[in-house]
Amino acid sequence: MEYTDATSQEIDDVMQEAWIAFHLYRKLPLKQRAAFMRAIAKEMENLGDEILKIAAEETNLPEARLRNERTRTMFQLTSYADACERGDWLDVRIDTALPDRNPPRVDIRKMLVPLGPVVVFGASNFPFAYSTAGGDTACAFAAGCPVIVKAHPAHAKTSEIVASAIFKAAAACNMPTGIFAHVHGAGNEVGETLVKHPLVKAVGFTGSFIGGKQLFDWANQRKEPIPVFAEMSSINPVFLLPEKINKSATDVAKLYASSITLGVGQFCTNPGLIIGMESDELQTFISALGTEIKNTSPGTMLHPGIFKNYVERRANSLAQEDVETVAVAEGEALFNQAAPTIASASGQAFLNNPVLHLEVFGPYSIVIRCKNEAEMLEVVDKLEGQLTATLMATENDIRSHEELVEKVKNICGRFILNGVPTGVEVCLSMQHGGPFPATSDSRFTSVGADGIRRFARPLAYQNWPDELLPDELKNTNPLGMWRTVNDKLTKDKITS
Repeated sequence: MEYTDATSQEIDDVMQEAWIAFHLYRKLPLKQRAAFMRAIAKEMENLGDEILKIAAEETNLPEARLRNERTRTMFQLTSYADACERGDWLDVRIDTALPDRNPPRVDIRKMLVPLGPVVVFGASNFPFAYSTAGGDTACAFAAGCPVIVKAHPAHAKTSEIVASAIFKAAAACNMPTGIFAHVHGAGNEVGETLVKHPLVKAVGFTGSFIGGKQLFDWANQRKEPIPVFAEMSSINPVFLLPEKINKSATDVAKLYASSITLGVGQFCTNPGLIIGMESDELQTFISALGTEIKNTSPGTMLHPGIFKNYVERRANSLAQEDVETVAVAEGEALFNQAAPTIASASGQAFLNNPVLHLEVFGPYSIVIRCKNEAEMLEVVDKLEGQLTATLMATENDIRSHEELVEKVKNICGRFILNGVPTGVEVCLSMQHGGPFPATSDSRFTSVGADGIRRFARPLAYQNWPDELLPDELKNTNPLGMWRTVNDKLTKDKITS
């Protein structure tokens, strides 16, 4: 089924409704926001297996993976609802008046308040978890913001059905009209119109660097620039340190073959770059990794557009001077099927050739052979911001390579030791975001309830009478929240 691109008038109508809804929704108690989010999760569950079949047809993802992803999406909604209700994310700060101090201090109380309508762009590789009812939408609802979703064209029908579940939950919870809207747009015009509409106050995006940077640029061309929280591009470098690779080269190779090919390599945390120092053990690792990859099979990609990009970018990388093809999956690759591939190049080749720094989205990774630690440090200096970076290292390795550890720490949002970057836990301690160009704002995460803060801003109330303050700031603490009162974290009432 084909869907019609939203017109400028339709987008304006949606935004006007969202703006009205914002001034109603933002005043609702946290418990009501949370109940709405839990209702969305329940309606997603009520969609049954039919939605999984439709998503599988649109994305080529297996039903088992989609079932797990829907469960994750429902967990995001309910766990962020719990966090919304607790209110810790509001960062309440209260400094009571000190009239006898010289000079006197007035009463000041600060909390986060919602930004306004948020536009969310669905991701191609996660039709549930990063799309219509995904993390950005859940965070915006928790923050008190209406949401306008632009469906991803690659799974438009799935998006439409999930949107119907949100509408149903909104009606059941008596949410204001305009709290949620769903539009389609295959071309750039719809995206530009959404981002530049004056009533939009923030944008959430997961996708390519080109797409995210374009949204960022449009947002900053406005009379009133707005924040764009874009997760864009990452090759997630892995650093193999000597003692670790000497002890377990083959085991590490098996671990990384599985990570590289997981989901046909279509995860934003796919390890696309592996960096080690020349040695017999590194050659053992490369050989073992190549053997593992040869024994895999080509996998069907999300859609032909991603397949085309994979084929072109892989071919471009392999065609570069001093790049060796180590292994390609031996099974026959049909149209829209990606053949897992491992390449290798010297550290000097990497330093001299920016093409080798580019993400190849799919089951591809290149192993860089550095002459020594000094060259490895040069490689780190050439790397841009990343979602993740990984050390495969012993404790002795870490102590012996302190400068490397410090440099790698500065380029990533999640720093992994002896693991793989694929697999992103939904929890408060997760940081899914990193320095540009991994994301447009490395201060925030797009996974975990801390992501709620993206769609809120601080507001300080000075010298207000207690009865006119929001419940979150009142002396009696009627919501039972953790608050920082006169520099002390407490749930206690303010008695004087």
